[in-house]
Amino acid sequence: MKGKTAQDKLDNRNKYFFGLGTVGRDMLYSLVSMYFISFATEALNLSDRVMWWMSGAFLILGVFDAFNDPITGIIVDNTRTRFGKFKPWIVLGGIIGGILTILLFSDLGLTGPAYIIFFIVVYVLWDIIYGLNDIAYWTLMPALSLDQKKREKIGSFARICANVGMYAVVLSVTGLTDNYTSKRGFFLMAVGVTVITWLFLCFTVFGVREQIIAADEEEKTTFKDIVTVLKKNDQLRITAIAMALFMIGYCTTTGFGTYYFKYVFKNPDMYTVFAGVLGVSQLGALLLFPKFSKRFSRRQLYTAATVMVFAGYIIFFCGDGKMAVVGVAGLLIFAAQAFIQLLMLMFLADTIEYGQWKIGRRDEAVTFSVQPFVNKIGGAISKGIVSVTLIISGINSAVTVDDVTDTGILIVKLAMLILPLISIVAGFLVYRKFFKIDDKLFSKILADLKERGQIS
Repeated sequence: MKGKTAQDKLDNRNKYFFGLGTVGRDMLYSLVSMYFISFATEALNLSDRVMWWMSGAFLILGVFDAFNDPITGIIVDNTRTRFGKFKPWIVLGGIIGGILTILLFSDLGLTGPAYIIFFIVVYVLWDIIYGLNDIAYWTLMPALSLDQKKREKIGSFARICANVGMYAVVLSVTGLTDNYTSKRGFFLMAVGVTVITWLFLCFTVFGVREQIIAADEEEKTTFKDIVTVLKKNDQLRITAIAMALFMIGYCTTTGFGTYYFKYVFKNPDMYTVFAGVLGVSQLGALLLFPKFSKRFSRRQLYTAATVMVFAGYIIFFCGDGKMAVVGVAGLLIFAAQAFIQLLMLMFLADTIEYGQWKIGRRDEAVTFSVQPFVNKIGGAISKGIVSVTLIISGINSAVTVDDVTDTGILIVKLAMLILPLISIVAGFLVYRKFFKIDDKLFSKILADLKERGQIS
């Protein structure tokens, strides 16, 4: 048996050290994206009036900040340091983002307009800084290999690590925050997650070595180039639309998780059990992805995953609160969503070479700025949906779980399950009709780029 070459060893090192870097990052993101509203409504007990303002702020600020991400992509693409153009922003975004996360989960005794102003300032800064880290981190991935299968392995392991981080938060938040009511518990979680984020980013910063894949010195990216990339790279636009529709559905469903088990299922302790089972299923799906990708095309995998998601949502909605039925539905939904998330990452990576082939520029960071852009759009819209639903369903003003009426429960189920299903299916239909980068086209793209001398 032939031993591993130096390139094989470098590929494995990059795969593991790149993936490990996102464990803490996704703990940080999950704490803010999934549980800040719980902190606001359950621990801080914000009034309906303040929550209306917060709902508007989530939507407007999230959408506004999302449009900053292409600018952030320009900053990363134009960075020239002896440490490269990605790692400085990974470090800076990780450090400052952690500090801002701690501030978000701090009770400074502010109320009414003072708290709203404080939240707006800190949340906008958090979004911008986390975007710097996120764009730089994921843009590093295409710089590690041009091989689609190697990218799938790197991306698959990174998504596994990301899900480990997410579910570490999900499984611990209920107990550490006394069912989301402890302000001190949330604060200590924010501190702990921040420290873990910093530690795990060290794997990527000190352990990953970039591959040199551009033949010539890259030109600096300008704002005009953003417009050119988005205008001429049609496959990037299609990927962005499909991703945005998927993320709106995904984030909306997960955003209701704690409220569903507390007010609809009426047993908040089961949320931890449910999340644990789903975490194992999602991690299992990511581990199996490379095996499935060898036998089936990406289009076939996306189609099968969407069918599973559709079946899961319908079963969940009709499950009538039975844990066994809800569990089966959750397995279908989240195992399939793990596949879709990874596929989206691969689609986005492939649009870099497509753009270079069609436009003559790589612009990795501008291209990968689409990911946090759509994540923020999805997160902003989903937070708006969740916040408004909590108000009109009566959950935010409820003193006990029994205060929520049957109508309120139905409103929650419609917002949590039916709206996301429509959004996710719409994203799949956009992909099926307009996305055209398959194995055959990608091979032609690489061959043409090598012939032009644009990649080595």
